[in-house]
Amino acid sequence: MEIKEERFRPILVTKGRKTGKPHSVWLRAVKYNEKIYFSRHRPDGDWYQNSIANPEVKIQYNNMEFSGKAVPVTDEKLNEKISQLKYPGEERANEKRVAIEITLDDSIK
Repeated sequence: MEIKEERFRPILVTKGRKTGKPHSVWLRAVKYNEKIYFSRHRPDGDWYQNSIANPEVKIQYNNMEFSGKAVPVTDEKLNEKISQLKYPGEERANEKRVAIEITLDDSIK
């Protein structure tokens, strides 16, 4: 894995759950225990729903593209940790969120 930062802003590319077309969004991400996490307040966002429906995702960062598989985070303690890492020292770090965990493939495109 070439992503060294704990917090970074990549582009997450998902496959549209309705159209099947690529859907790109610039998001804040967290790297923790060699996994990549994206979170939000509610599960109604397109990128979140797309990643659940079609878990094969891509992350574009620093002129590299990584492929991986997304799964929803169901462990509340892990969700809390991700929020704390994403928003260190901020009040919103204590807000309840939903997150996806991405395990990256070894290949870099």
